[in-house]
Amino acid sequence: MPTIHPTAIVDPAASLADDVQVGPFCIVGPKVTLGAGCRLMSHIHIMGRTTAGEHNTFWPQCVIGAQPQDLKYQGEDTELLIGDHNDIRESVTMHPGTANDLGVTRVGSHNLIMAYAHVAHDCVLGDRIVIANGVQLAGHVCVKNHAVIGGVTAIHHMVTIGQHAFVGGMVRVSKDVPPFMVVEGNPARVRNLNTIGLKRRGFTDESIAHLRDAYRRLYGPMMRNKVVDTEAVCADLTDAYPHDPHVATLVQALRDTAAGLHGRSRENTRKDNRWSNPSK
Repeated sequence: MPTIHPTAIVDPAASLADDVQVGPFCIVGPKVTLGAGCRLMSHIHIMGRTTAGEHNTFWPQCVIGAQPQDLKYQGEDTELLIGDHNDIRESVTMHPGTANDLGVTRVGSHNLIMAYAHVAHDCVLGDRIVIANGVQLAGHVCVKNHAVIGGVTAIHHMVTIGQHAFVGGMVRVSKDVPPFMVVEGNPARVRNLNTIGLKRRGFTDESIAHLRDAYRRLYGPMMRNKVVDTEAVCADLTDAYPHDPHVATLVQALRDTAAGLHGRSRENTRKDNRWSNPSK
């Protein structure tokens, strides 16, 4: 049987694995499912149609699964799905999806989401991500595997943060972040290859050299205020490194961004009329 503190309120309809621990003053709603090994430390509210996998730890003052902060939301029965082994720190907020997207917000596994971070409706987070204190993810943001986002950074809706990217602290990100790159400053722009992160994650010296060459071709001229034909460079990189999957990933991400609106590939997935008043 789950271990439930006497001051906690757990709806009888909630589904809790036998070894779940629910600490003092927590509230768990009727549509919540918590997998094996989950721990709710104290003063946590989990509501809505929220499913968390195994061995997730929720720290005090988290609010998980509350109604999306979206004027277009009309009470539809949408979901928040959380994977395994996530460390969700103090005062984090996460919201389910909306009918304006796929109706689900997804958080992968082995992520560290630090205090006061916000994961808005319809976000898609991969695995082994680090989101530092106070990071704000707007709706429909996609953060791919192994990305790191520095503290108090704000991510515009529909932005994609590429895999193994590093985003600095206190950055306003309004366009897609290419995989494998370091993005810093205001306005945010690519500053370097994330060499340290790639080495930590076991990338070969050969692949790092290929990606460093890609960085120089794509962003070196921009540092000197020269215009770059990104598609031409992508074609050259494909010819130069036809068997390197990481270069292929970078090229595809850049092409997806170019095909989107306002530098955001996910803008192409919008279902709403952007000119209508969402409050009506």
